[in-house]
Amino acid sequence: MGLPRFKRPVGTSEPSSNLYVANCGPAVGLTLDTIEAVFGAYGQVKGVHLADESGTRVIVSYHEEKSAESALTALNRRACPELGGRSLHIQYSVPSVCQVAVDDSIEVSMEASELDIPGLYLIHDFISVKEEEELLAAVDSRPWQKLAKRRVQHFGYEFHYNTRNVNTNQYLGELPSFLSPILDKMSMFQKLGYTETVVLDQLTVNEYPPGVGLSPHIDTHSAFEGLIFSLSLAGPCIMEFRKYSTSVWPTDPNTLSDEEAQNSDKSSKFLRRAIYLPPRSILLLSREARYAWHHYIPHHKIDVVNDTKIRRASRRVSFTLRKVRKGPCECEFPEYCDSQK
Repeated sequence: MGLPRFKRPVGTSEPSSNLYVANCGPAVGLTLDTIEAVFGAYGQVKGVHLADESGTRVIVSYHEEKSAESALTALNRRACPELGGRSLHIQYSVPSVCQVAVDDSIEVSMEASELDIPGLYLIHDFISVKEEEELLAAVDSRPWQKLAKRRVQHFGYEFHYNTRNVNTNQYLGELPSFLSPILDKMSMFQKLGYTETVVLDQLTVNEYPPGVGLSPHIDTHSAFEGLIFSLSLAGPCIMEFRKYSTSVWPTDPNTLSDEEAQNSDKSSKFLRRAIYLPPRSILLLSREARYAWHHYIPHHKIDVVNDTKIRRASRRVSFTLRKVRKGPCECEFPEYCDSQK
């Protein structure tokens, strides 16, 4: 389904029922619903659409031209308290004949319970803003290892990307003390019905610049035990999950290429889900979610969360916490398990 595209005003535009509004949109923290409510004070709004992919410009469409005129007169180049005190830059606009495509092929959920994936849990605001700042400062004070598209740090054991495993003979030491705010709160998952004891000894910190995601994969069964925690810091993202039947899996069942993930011709043969991960939220993969579902972060600079486009932050940092496995995996998903093949 496409959203109508409007021409960007050039020079003096003729009055119309459509307004081009700059310095306003999801990228500056304003939802389309909030914008519609503010502009609705001047007449019945037909719809609010993104003017482009920047997330900082929108089109407000009224049913009547006089409503647009009233809003332009009242709000143009004036600070609007209802919109965070932002000064809006407003002009008339008219529709063009083209459409801008929006990928709405998958609904993005805000809660893990909506995905119907056993063993998947999400807690919003798991840490405070202050704790987030302290965690970012702690890792930024330490050396980063540069990969092709992102930077990483490893604690406890180093994760080897070429083998997707760890060397249990190369112990890096105990997890750092700055993790205490996270580890002290793990009991919060008991409120969601998860009762297993949490024991962790490996941390990988990833820093993602805009447009960089995570290739599709299942964390190697023989490398880690049954709990995978992922804490999101600094910026949001969408994480997708896919469960393939063994008959259509690629040669290596633990990893897919980005091209296979985004252009697969086997879409009718796998289950697909997506969830929005806001900053300071923590995701837990356990049971089927951990052992049988590929998870990945699409390589996008802009995520489409249902009807809203959200530009990714200048950086996103994730803390992935796991327990290194010391023996073969004996999980209940042998068809997906490298130890039981």
